[in-house]
Amino acid sequence: MSLTRILARRRIALGFLAAVAALVLARPTPLTWWIGLVTAIAGEAIRIWAAGHLEKGREITRSGPYQWSRHPLYVGSSIIATGIVIASRSVPVAIVTAFYMGATITAAIRTEEAVLSGRFGDAYDRYRESAGDPMPRRFSAARAMRNREYRAVAGLAAGFALLALRMIGYL
Repeated sequence: MSLTRILARRRIALGFLAAVAALVLARPTPLTWWIGLVTAIAGEAIRIWAAGHLEKGREITRSGPYQWSRHPLYVGSSIIATGIVIASRSVPVAIVTAFYMGATITAAIRTEEAVLSGRFGDAYDRYRESAGDPMPRRFSAARAMRNREYRAVAGLAAGFALLALRMIGYL
């Protein structure tokens, strides 16, 4: 198995390790915590919007944020990561986060695009070239739940709760 596939498959477990490192290295203040939280919530809003349009594995989604980005879930995740770095107020956290996000998201995109290209062929190639027509579809909270976006929301809430505890000296 290639390093790309390993990173793509293990990105959640590696994310937990990066989160522990971030928590240990974090030096949040009330101001950085709030700015980071607002930033991270904006990223999660993008993820929820994307998850509410995505029919994973069944089609090439071209509605909602997929009209503008092939990977809006990763755009949202990158914004969340930026929020965590801001909240943490730590250069080492920024370095760990940049390495983690750069390695795992790049690997995930490469792996997913290979699968989608194999499954959908020319239709996916046209979409990648921005030649696919947008599709009419409304956001669906039920679809976002089916895509298990509630797990990202719970992780975000837990992460910022732990950063708050770190900030007030309990961790």
